[in-house]
Amino acid sequence: MTIDLESLPEDVESLKELVRAQRALIAAREIEATRTRVEIERLRLELARLRRMKFGRSSEKLAQQINQLELVLEELESSRAQLPALPEKLAPRQPRPARKPLPEHLPRESVVHEPACQCPQCGAPMAKLGEDVSEMLEYVPARFKVIRHVRPKLSCTQCDTIVQAPAPSRPIARGMAGPGLLAHVLVSKYADHLPLYRQSQIYEREGVELDRSTLADWVGGAASLLEPLVDALGKYVLAAEKLHADDTPVPVLEPGRGSTKTGRLWTYVRDDRPAGSEAPAAVWFQYSPDRKGERPRGHLGRFEGVLQADGYSGYVAPEVMLRRSRRARNDAFVPGSCRT
Repeated sequence: MTIDLESLPEDVESLKELVRAQRALIAAREIEATRTRVEIERLRLELARLRRMKFGRSSEKLAQQINQLELVLEELESSRAQLPALPEKLAPRQPRPARKPLPEHLPRESVVHEPACQCPQCGAPMAKLGEDVSEMLEYVPARFKVIRHVRPKLSCTQCDTIVQAPAPSRPIARGMAGPGLLAHVLVSKYADHLPLYRQSQIYEREGVELDRSTLADWVGGAASLLEPLVDALGKYVLAAEKLHADDTPVPVLEPGRGSTKTGRLWTYVRDDRPAGSEAPAAVWFQYSPDRKGERPRGHLGRFEGVLQADGYSGYVAPEVMLRRSRRARNDAFVPGSCRT
């Protein structure tokens, strides 16, 4: 409700009624803003509590709750930002988070807003007194570019020998994707959970037609290209004296059936920094279509250290479990007592 200062009523009673309506509107907005602020703080506290519990039992369910709360929190904060702004004198004072300076590594582009060179009062020339600088964060959308590799051919004027520089290597044989584009497709798919068909639609808006099948070929080729790096990472992780292990279910599409099945993503973490080690931390991921004990035992076949994990028996070989169960039964027997 806005007030048109040019059409205010003349009589006092109408003015009083207008003031009362404005006060009621301000009070209603304050109540709504307070409720939103309280709900936001409650959700933030709940998120902090869930993040602390994330690595305990049922961490998958906690991760889902955290994701849901994050969405609700975003909606509330967006709704609060959409509320009409109150006049500065009437708006309640609210603590605002300290604004961090923009990162120094970002490139700067200066736009100079020059005032008039002559005094607007007397027309005399102006002298520079100083300047005020304010910064605004802007985003430059990602863009495609084509890199042309030109290899001139040279011919000898005496013996007709022809020479030419060798063609540069490509990440994927006969592929047209550069390493930067391949990295972007992989990060979008696996880190940002953006399916290939959606990436294809996004690229099409840029005027570049890349079929999903083409992107899938790139993903497969890049996976083969990265296998030596994954193997080296696995050797480094398994060389540790202590490992943290866990698994999480992941839905996997079943081609031809139009449904999903449950696979497993096994996580092996090497991180001794809390114990004073300077060795870099690393995580090694392995996928399996099921949760059979042979899966983690196959992953850890070369590992000879201490494994910290939950009570899943699949981490231990069957013969070791059998010896443990026999030893436990023998230890439980006390002479003179009855064994059932």
